[in-house]
Amino acid sequence: MSEAKERLLLFIGSYAEPADTGVYVYELDESTGEFASLDAASGLKNPTFVSVNARSGKLYAISEAKSEDGGRSGEAVSFSIDAAAGSLTEINRIRTIRPSTSHIQIDHEFKFLAVSGYHGGNVGLIKLAADGVLLELSDEQQHEGHGADPVRQDRPHPHSALFSPDNRHMLVADLGLDLVRTYAVDTENGTLQPVGDAMTPPGSGPRHLAFHPGGKFIYSINEVGNSITSFQYDVESGRLTPMETLSTLPDDFEGENTTAEIAISRDGMFLYGSNRGHDSIVQFGIHPESGRLSYVEHVSTEGGHPRHFALTPSGNHLIVANRDSNNLVLFRVDRENGRLQSTGQTATVSKPVCVKPVLCRF
Repeated sequence: MSEAKERLLLFIGSYAEPADTGVYVYELDESTGEFASLDAASGLKNPTFVSVNARSGKLYAISEAKSEDGGRSGEAVSFSIDAAAGSLTEINRIRTIRPSTSHIQIDHEFKFLAVSGYHGGNVGLIKLAADGVLLELSDEQQHEGHGADPVRQDRPHPHSALFSPDNRHMLVADLGLDLVRTYAVDTENGTLQPVGDAMTPPGSGPRHLAFHPGGKFIYSINEVGNSITSFQYDVESGRLTPMETLSTLPDDFEGENTTAEIAISRDGMFLYGSNRGHDSIVQFGIHPESGRLSYVEHVSTEGGHPRHFALTPSGNHLIVANRDSNNLVLFRVDRENGRLQSTGQTATVSKPVCVKPVLCRF
């Protein structure tokens, strides 16, 4: 029997029309830092975010579709991953929440997907079959209200959802309401039950979330306020307690900026966030006991509008997706101090919005 092999595949979502390429597959050789283009999928409108189940070899992407009455609707599309070939094959697609979705995230037991509706102020839960095929939208929750900014926060804007490490709760970053809402997940019935809200400072606009590996802290990167809010997380109740909010920008920066992605190193020692406008990755150290942050440095993303970035599973590299300069940029991570250094390696991708590095075995 031949020994199992593995390769680091990158799954990339982008802005695209259905006739154009929208989801890309690349391979990254971490020993050389070289990118290799392997496959691409079309037929999806703006498949900006993807989520991957490496265990079953499935990829899920959002898309935009027409509803039965001719209106707009979000769509979820599933693909099978052939790790040996580095290719995607579409399996099925279903309509989700209306009018569109902004993010998709699989749970830790690979039974559900969460979809977030920035434009509709809603979030949804999608059931998956045992083999990973999309089944149905099993629940939808509507947010109500507005935030402090009359332009950016005139109504709810759930931007993303994240499942807790024990899979009992789903946390939603609502950019329009300046809050992170916790839902209890009923896995038997496929439903969501609101638990409570944790507020960020007025005008913050929470966008994406990251759990600390220890499970006691969660961090929100706030798009409108260019900041990061730290929370204590109660594992039993799922409730959050705000601790502090820090700027993602240098004190002397005066230009236009919005934040985008947030990630934490596997050892829980370092936090990274992206600035669009300043076009940088900000790095903080994380105190292991208090969870509080201490500023380390800013590093240029060597491209425009870093919409997303991700650490590789090894933790040795960080990949930035620069939307406006149409490129991926590879940075080396110093595992001792978390600092980033450009490798000089890049790949050209049209309007990349997210990049998911996954170690795939075959």
